[in-house]
Amino acid sequence: MCDTMVARPSATANGGLIFAKNSDREANESQAICAYPAAEHEPGARLACTYIEIPQVRHTHSVLLSRPYWMWGAEMGANDQGLVIGNEAVFAKKAPPKEPALLGMDLLRLALERAERADQAVDVIAELLAKHGQGGNCGHTANFEYHNSFLIADAQGRALVMETMGPDWAVEEVASIRSISNTYTIGTQIDRESAGLRTAVDALGWSREREPLHLADAVAHRVVGKVSSGQVRWCRTTDLLEQKAGRITVADMMAILRDHGPKAGDDPEWKPDGGMGGTVCAHASWGPLRRAGQTTGSWITEFRDGRPIHWITGTSAPDTGVFKPVFFGPAWGEATLPDFGPMPTGEFNEDALWWRHERLHRAVLLDYAPRLNTYAEGRMALETQFQDDVSKFLMGPATPQEAGILAERCWTEASIAEEKWLEKVQNLAPRRNGRPSALHRRHWNGLNRAAGLSIH
Repeated sequence: MCDTMVARPSATANGGLIFAKNSDREANESQAICAYPAAEHEPGARLACTYIEIPQVRHTHSVLLSRPYWMWGAEMGANDQGLVIGNEAVFAKKAPPKEPALLGMDLLRLALERAERADQAVDVIAELLAKHGQGGNCGHTANFEYHNSFLIADAQGRALVMETMGPDWAVEEVASIRSISNTYTIGTQIDRESAGLRTAVDALGWSREREPLHLADAVAHRVVGKVSSGQVRWCRTTDLLEQKAGRITVADMMAILRDHGPKAGDDPEWKPDGGMGGTVCAHASWGPLRRAGQTTGSWITEFRDGRPIHWITGTSAPDTGVFKPVFFGPAWGEATLPDFGPMPTGEFNEDALWWRHERLHRAVLLDYAPRLNTYAEGRMALETQFQDDVSKFLMGPATPQEAGILAERCWTEASIAEEKWLEKVQNLAPRRNGRPSALHRRHWNGLNRAAGLSIH
């Protein structure tokens, strides 16, 4: 489960495009922030993706990615041209291919490496789908195959939704605000499509008498979409964006990525336990439908006068963590990343940024509301400080070197703050009536054992 959103310049407070995504995967599936430089490749070079090899192109752009540690591709990312992309698992009446091919995450990274603008990214993905297809296991410890949708935006302020089914696809141009989730969302506005789309839709039983084609009605597997709460979350993020349309800020996007739905807003004792419904910020819980429902990374990109600022947690559960700035892309050049420690894996490593945060995240889950409240105001204040610091910085010369220094300072301050917050949380004993259910505790105890992590 994931949710991806965009607000084009007409919908934002400062007139710059804002993109955002929560990546939801398995709870022990750590996600790494990685930067890869631009490169020139020899003719005939081959590229090893997650499962298959494909021909390499002559030039690849520099990319900044948030990717599950075990795969070549990425859940979300940006390139040095200001192109940003997020993907979603979507479920069609036509079963996704099980045979190893390109994963949706591979397609995302390939588009970032090979395209400069949103329309070019569509061309890259379309060509790769036609030549190599999509398919294979996308799961970390479980078997999980799916088709993919993409939200693609660029430094020129353009945004496109591309939804696929096997090798076929359709594209919708975004007018103002848009979100996608784990369900097909393109209706009758189809601005581009693959040559085989209509034939594929006919095979699913869509009648030409029902023209114009409504893609979601024609291809979506409504039962699976409902089970994944994709439709509910899509409606929720759309509603939250519409409420702020014309004045959307980075802080608004952070709030949406932390949203737990209307029920949580009305219940001060709400806790992430069991069925989660339309919550955008997901926490894994017991039961087969919730086991892979953990937000393992969160990302926001905003453009100010064409300059991208990436606000990234680098950790799971944005409600328990902090968005910090990274400067990369037009005006900044190659990414200068803070020290995140070693590449995380599926096991606890106290030196790896992602796993260091898990101590705090999982400690909060033991009595969610009061433990989170011990530092929630401090977290908000720290993020406000970072945003103010960035605004002041952009008013000056704002050189790439100074940008790297500012980013390093923000990430260091956030790391120090999280250590203090962990101590405060652990000093607050969980209440008997505030603990999660026995099934929830059992599920997380198993995850912690598997990762080699002790939580109290």
